[in-house]
Amino acid sequence: MKRDYDQTENKEGVTFFVGTEVEHTPAYGEVTLFVVGVQTVEEILKHAYDQLVTHIYFGANQSFPKLEINDASGWKEWEDMIDDCLAAGFLCTLDIDVNCAEGLLESVLVERHNFIPMISVKLPYIQQLGYNATIKLDDKDFKATNPGVWCHSLHTLKNRANFTDWSKYTTDKIIK
Repeated sequence: MKRDYDQTENKEGVTFFVGTEVEHTPAYGEVTLFVVGVQTVEEILKHAYDQLVTHIYFGANQSFPKLEINDASGWKEWEDMIDDCLAAGFLCTLDIDVNCAEGLLESVLVERHNFIPMISVKLPYIQQLGYNATIKLDDKDFKATNPGVWCHSLHTLKNRANFTDWSKYTTDKIIK
């Protein structure tokens, strides 16, 4: 995700920034350390303690790769990093593409009470889809893993109470 600070000379090196969680999740309003890519647990925890955060957001700036379900080594480095921060008592979010959701189920993270899986569904030009557009939460096949499907009017999903304007993402402070 291109952020306003991408226009600065530091854009290549941004790996940590801090701000208030503005997305409407269980961590909404929390002082948050945003982590871009895989970083050492020691450095993450140092920044978390230094910045007095209560929440750590992993995969910031869409930095989580599109890992295959069976990419054990790819998933392990993310799982180990996040699990150590969960064990330290932080509320942690992992922002992943919807295509990675099934792979996430193979990790222990989803069993942790202080873990928030952020499943990102990219839907460009949403305003142009019209009033009758419907989002279907489906299964990978008929009767495969879910009891059925859930269909939601896109119009009602776009409720103002759940909306975060792009301007809310501009107050973060780059740490490193």
